[in-house]
Amino acid sequence: MIKITSCKADGDLRLRLTFSDGSTGIWNAAPLLASKDTPLTIPLREPQAFARAFIDNGALAWPNGLELAPWTLHQEMETAGLLSKEAA
Repeated sequence: MIKITSCKADGDLRLRLTFSDGSTGIWNAAPLLASKDTPLTIPLREPQAFARAFIDNGALAWPNGLELAPWTLHQEMETAGLLSKEAA
């Protein structure tokens, strides 16, 4: 099962994600956050709140309780051609 092993803020509403298969890429959350008006997504439109992302048991999470499944992020990023393998 795919997990996120590292996440680092990379500009406004973007994170550099590394997955357990060694792939890495920049995920832009702006489209997701713009399309979802929920109590969990609206606060994350602020770059300072968004940058507080962390990994919780391999999933991408924020202190407000939002969690995103790593396998879904991996599949979406792979389909979009946003992943590459890290150099060893």
